[in-house]
Amino acid sequence: MDSEARRAAELVARRLKGKGFQALFAGGCVRDILLKLKPQDYDVATDASPEEVRGLFKKTVPIGERFGVITVMEFGSKVEVTTFRREGPYTDGRRPDRVEFVSAKEDVRRRDFTINALLMDPDMGEVIDYVGGREDMKRKLLRAVGEARERFAEDHLRLLRAARFAARLGYEIEPKTREAIMDMAGLVASVSGERIRNELERILVDESRAAGIRLMDELGLLVHVLPEVAAMKGVPNFRALGKDVFEHTLEVLGLLESPSFVLALAALLHDVGKPEAYSGGERARFTRHEVIGEEMAREVCERLRMSAEEREGVRWLVRNHMALVNARKMRLGKLRRLFAEERFLDMAELFRADSVASLPAFEGSDFSPMEEYEFAMSLYSSIPEEEIAPPPLVRGGDLISMGLEPGPLFGKLLERVRDAQLEGTLKTKEEGLAMVRKLLEGKSVELGD
Repeated sequence: MDSEARRAAELVARRLKGKGFQALFAGGCVRDILLKLKPQDYDVATDASPEEVRGLFKKTVPIGERFGVITVMEFGSKVEVTTFRREGPYTDGRRPDRVEFVSAKEDVRRRDFTINALLMDPDMGEVIDYVGGREDMKRKLLRAVGEARERFAEDHLRLLRAARFAARLGYEIEPKTREAIMDMAGLVASVSGERIRNELERILVDESRAAGIRLMDELGLLVHVLPEVAAMKGVPNFRALGKDVFEHTLEVLGLLESPSFVLALAALLHDVGKPEAYSGGERARFTRHEVIGEEMAREVCERLRMSAEEREGVRWLVRNHMALVNARKMRLGKLRRLFAEERFLDMAELFRADSVASLPAFEGSDFSPMEEYEFAMSLYSSIPEEEIAPPPLVRGGDLISMGLEPGPLFGKLLERVRDAQLEGTLKTKEEGLAMVRKLLEGKSVELGD
């Protein structure tokens, strides 16, 4: 896929150059090529105007044309082509009020960090560096282009991007750049929820996710982006022996294996209810912290303008992150109902990471959360995939046909029949309806028997 994207960008650049224009790879793709990393995309910078770019390609999308940006949709990929430009004031802290088309040397001075301000001739591989980006790469230093405060005032999201790049690359932040971030950290609160969400995703799905969150905290950004997470600092966590809830959470984050954004965010928020639930004493307790955390996680997801599917996934994982803690004592039907959940494997991975991070607290104890995990996963693996989540034998419409109205009893009946189905004691719909009638006769469901 990467080779296809690069090939498309090279062909776009070649056509521009064939018409007498400059055409260079720009930004993050140059950085990643030099670091031998896989670029997420390839951007082309040119002295051709947006109108001239549109005239050279059949399929283009002029979404950012007023800012000099045209998306070329040819050669099997999307290639963003940007005209060299100088930007006017940023009154909204995100976009320039106006742009002026300029030379390549002037263009790079508007970019955020020196390592992102490199240009490369796609044919010759020659790197053009007007801002000292290559030297900063050698020194493993993240430095703002020009005056740091001006760059961050232009786009407040750059404050968060600094934490992401520094964590991902293992770079130090240049002192003046770091000072500017810490002084201006509060401005990140003005960035839209959608943009914060997208930047958090890039941080949390990367292997450096724990370092990224820690750096956000050190720079003073975390309290403005995720105050609920910052509030975990200093709260004792009895299961983690000597680590507060915040440090335990970072350890859990680091233990995840290739998580999705939903899983990683749920891991970051899995103990977010503990500060409110905390009760001191010789052994700290966090009664119903998963219930409190579920509601807090919902609020975080809404603030980040996440999709309904993402919100539901994070909420469910936070609520159920301890669901396997007594797996060996659970009824088979209840355990198999967990197996049938869409997010079960994510939940199991979160439980595993949480358990590994907590193991020191259980040394010398008869209980081991990892044994619970291994028992559950062994059982899960023994069940054929097509039997993990078979269609329910009895549905809500069947109960309505029997004259029942939706309500607490309604839900309990469906749950009991589903458990029996998953345990293998019910094989047909007729058997399921017969069980419903028997339960209603004895009223045992109402009593919770």
